Amino acid sequence: MPFNISNEEILETWRMVEVEKLDIRTITMGINILDCRDADSDKTGQNIYDKICRSARDLVKVGQDIEKDFGIPIINKRISVTPIAMLVDGFSTAQIIKIGQYLDQAAREVGVNFLGGFSALVHKGYTRGARELIQAIPETLASTEHVCSSVNVGTTKAGINMDAVYDMGNIIKATARLTAERDGLGCAKLVVFCNAVDDNPFMAGAFHGPGEPELVLNIGISGPGVVGNVVKNNPNCDLGEIANLIKNTAFKITRSGELVGRVASNRLGVPFGIVDLSLAPTPAVGDSVAEILEAMGLEMVGTHGSTAALALLNDAVKKGGAMASSYVGGLSGAFIPVSEDAGMIAAAAAGALSIDKLEAMTCVCSVGLDMIAVPGDTPAETLSAIIADEAAIGMINRKTTAVRIIPAPGKKEGDYVEFGGLLGRAPVMPVNKNSSKLFINRKGRIPAPIQALNN
Repeated sequence: MPFNISNEEILETWRMVEVEKLDIRTITMGINILDCRDADSDKTGQNIYDKICRSARDLVKVGQDIEKDFGIPIINKRISVTPIAMLVDGFSTAQIIKIGQYLDQAAREVGVNFLGGFSALVHKGYTRGARELIQAIPETLASTEHVCSSVNVGTTKAGINMDAVYDMGNIIKATARLTAERDGLGCAKLVVFCNAVDDNPFMAGAFHGPGEPELVLNIGISGPGVVGNVVKNNPNCDLGEIANLIKNTAFKITRSGELVGRVASNRLGVPFGIVDLSLAPTPAVGDSVAEILEAMGLEMVGTHGSTAALALLNDAVKKGGAMASSYVGGLSGAFIPVSEDAGMIAAAAAGALSIDKLEAMTCVCSVGLDMIAVPGDTPAETLSAIIADEAAIGMINRKTTAVRIIPAPGKKEGDYVEFGGLLGRAPVMPVNKNSSKLFINRKGRIPAPIQALNN
């Protein structure tokens, strides 16, 4: 499919890259592995390894070549696979852990930084394979470097599987315990979703959904620094004008992302999927979603008005992306991970940003409670209750919500966890100390909202 970009757009893209930290956050190859199933678990793992290595052997090199040719940094090269729970009925937890290790070996062989899809879709109930896979998550994430996991516990049409919500609190605690020497790092590779999408290129929640083609290339592009500069450079604009400026900027960023995606797709011989225009921050100063909100006039993110400012930002980004491309997908909007955003870290450390305020902000952002550290002694039932709250927001509002939370072993409120790189560092935030145990122990299923029946 032809995709034309003007010389003027190329020059503007160069300025955004050089001055404003624009980058392609990830090119993610989705790979269908349903045909890798064998009656023998080791043979299944070997088949998966072989197909990933065969399909993605040139992914990293193509990404590096495009960086050189176009001068646009491509920070991560990643792979997503069919949710593993769809392949493992009849296998034991130990056998599924071994399959996770095959995934890690494949990721290492082709040189990607993360591989997503050690996942289960259980929003209406468990299959035998999904139940065993979920039990395999803690050991798999502790024993692998590149594998990421996600579990979808609810949808707007199905309601919320509270049996799975109950289990995930315990799974997160076990994962933190097994990676205690690394501040619970395994939990940074585990996401619990409501309304998970099939074409998300971002980790840790990426998987190759059932409706996707055999192979596909999805692009995740990020530009909080670009958007932040636009807001900072227009201090006298009213909020309607700011929204329009952000929308126009998102249009330009999306065009750049689609250019890279289509070139990569052509060179790899893999169909182009979507551009996910998510403002995904990093710990670097000037690459922060919080700083955009503060540039709108908030003294510090977390104060009153933060939810409204984030709603404006998220909506304008989505509108700009939709104008620029017919293939905007994934999550597309604004992420608010605490540990990965310098402004969020500062606000949480100062006490301006609480988990309760973050929960309110997730009603209008792209995902949910992301990369939040809480005390290591937080009960599993409290973690489950936090997941339930986020899933309820997603279910009722017909949007994707998620929880990526780290109960940091041995840490208490005010301490820090240190992950380094894009995962950053985070202050340990307090949680409500009143118990949710009796509520979570009821289990069952929260019914879908009435509006879902009208679809």
